[in-house]
Amino acid sequence: MGPLDLTDPAVVADPYPAFAAARRVAPVQWHEGLGLWLAFTHAESNAVLRDRRLGRIWRDREPAERFDAFNLVHRNALLEMEPPDHTRLRRLVSAAFARGHVERLRPWVEGYARELADGLVERSGGTEQVDVLSGMAEQLPVGVIAELLGVPEADRPLLRPWSNAIVKMYEYGRTAEVEDAAERAAAEFVAHLRALAAERRRAPGEDLLSHLVQVRDAEGDRLTEDELVTTCVLLLNAGHEATVNVSGNGLLALLEHPDQLARLRADPGLLPTAVEELMRFDSPLQLFERTATADVEVGGVTVREGQKVAALLGSANRDPAVFADPDTLDVGRAENPHISFGAGVHFCIGAPLARVELQASFTALLRCASSIELARPARRRPEFVIRGLAELPVVLTR
Repeated sequence: MGPLDLTDPAVVADPYPAFAAARRVAPVQWHEGLGLWLAFTHAESNAVLRDRRLGRIWRDREPAERFDAFNLVHRNALLEMEPPDHTRLRRLVSAAFARGHVERLRPWVEGYARELADGLVERSGGTEQVDVLSGMAEQLPVGVIAELLGVPEADRPLLRPWSNAIVKMYEYGRTAEVEDAAERAAAEFVAHLRALAAERRRAPGEDLLSHLVQVRDAEGDRLTEDELVTTCVLLLNAGHEATVNVSGNGLLALLEHPDQLARLRADPGLLPTAVEELMRFDSPLQLFERTATADVEVGGVTVREGQKVAALLGSANRDPAVFADPDTLDVGRAENPHISFGAGVHFCIGAPLARVELQASFTALLRCASSIELARPARRRPEFVIRGLAELPVVLTR
């Protein structure tokens, strides 16, 4: 088998046949073009995510003066650090989250999802095509994170473009234009959050940002301003990109498997397991890197100190050694140890909120629309690492 080309349009469109072929060759393979090891199986990907000798070691993008803001929002991020720094920061952020924010937001999320779904159905009227991505999937998670943090209504349209620009830096084969746009977005986002944090210090509310500003642990430790800003950026970027893409990828999967869509309509109690299955079936994040801090054996190969190894989450989630009929969508799949939220110390801190959003989104759409039909082929984003759609045109009937 030749090297996996992550820029090949055929692989971007459907990477799963290439993953299956690679798994049959070896669980972990060296990719010369990327200069890292790739873990294709569930066991090895899980090991990569959990082994403490394989860490998230942030190195500033060079030249530093060109990527000042981008480096700032990663240097202080939970996702880019290891214990003991990670332990301290996660403890503080978890303490702020523990103030009941997910349950506080549940009725708001469900209401907003119904409002968006109802608007889409109204606009479509059984004849006109509407885009579920721009009309609902993108709006809901951005609205939820904005509500969670207490971002003013007028500023909320800024959040998605900032996030979109920043996450394009995680792809391979970036252009200088993409890099410049990411730095501009990071700088604007940081400035906006600094101003918002200062306002919350003067007049705190019941939002998460206020609680992050106030939180202290038993030793009296608190978040620095850079940590505070970075945590808010991470919550938006990681917290909504995955949800947007599970919504889009998941609805497309259901439309392409009408028997499963009908099954879900007939038994709404399957929604929680269906959401987990949609995350497994077409993973919103396909690749997650680690760096070896010592020589580590993974899948029969030695990852040398300083080398990178990536867990291919989408491949792991289709591993037949773990999942029966892995290429089959089964909304009632009970045994589903997918790793779409990660694993180990970096397991997604926002997973409970993401599950609330996704269940609310699919529930609202299925209740508001008696019929959902694909108007024309969905258009996929041209990136591999963050897997999602650019457009999902449908016709909805009340």
